[in-house]
Amino acid sequence: MAQQLLEGSDHAAAYLKYRVAPCEIVGRIITFMEKKALKKFDLAVDVGCGSGQVTTLLGPHFSQVIGLDVSAAQLEMALTNNKPSNVTYRQCPAEELPFVSGEVDLVTATAAVHWFHHEKFLQEADRVLRPGGCLAVLSYDLDMELEYGDVSDKLNDICQEYHAALLSLGDLCVKGKSFYRDMFNSWSYPDKEWKECLRIKRTVPVSGYMKLIETTSFFQTLKEQDPIEAKSLSSHIMNKLLSAMKASSPEPEVTMVVKYYYWLACKP
Repeated sequence: MAQQLLEGSDHAAAYLKYRVAPCEIVGRIITFMEKKALKKFDLAVDVGCGSGQVTTLLGPHFSQVIGLDVSAAQLEMALTNNKPSNVTYRQCPAEELPFVSGEVDLVTATAAVHWFHHEKFLQEADRVLRPGGCLAVLSYDLDMELEYGDVSDKLNDICQEYHAALLSLGDLCVKGKSFYRDMFNSWSYPDKEWKECLRIKRTVPVSGYMKLIETTSFFQTLKEQDPIEAKSLSSHIMNKLLSAMKASSPEPEVTMVVKYYYWLACKP
């Protein structure tokens, strides 16, 4: 049920508008590949690509980039996003990648593997990667931070309150950092690295932070179960943030800190 909440056209539009594209991590992926003397940058495949934020970032580095997702609505939204001419999209499940064995130079998945049958996805990623190809698995924590003058600590206390409320009210099995770390630890490639936290900062209106949280499965699950409670909680948190900022509208800009974690592995 929770995955279906991510497939509507309205949600796909919000996903494209408010989710943070981690260009900093894409740069680290390319550096990782270059350090391994992997000069072959022909085909990258972005699995669970959503509306294509990471897919398009890969475009300048590869001859061809293909984004894959099961959601038609997400892929339709991806096509509205500005993209290089070498970026295309296909609808298919993560567990059945439409490539021959050893064809792909890079497989990426961002904030998506927890939705997959991850063992089947990893088997498929291993199958399609060429020797020397790279697997990059990314996600981020829900407990984001806000920086705003001398009230940053107050804002972050409110963000933590929001985070805790969503975890307690939404009936959703949480697969967070420990899930991804366990996946990394069990992965067989000897040449691999884990990054515990990369703090990615973006300047957004405080309303942008709220809208981003509303795109998450935690909020969407609560909204499906109890739309009145979801709206009430969102309004309560917004009012507390604005009060702490001494702001009268939701448009003042804050620095939003998204805490990404990721792992990279090079196929022998």
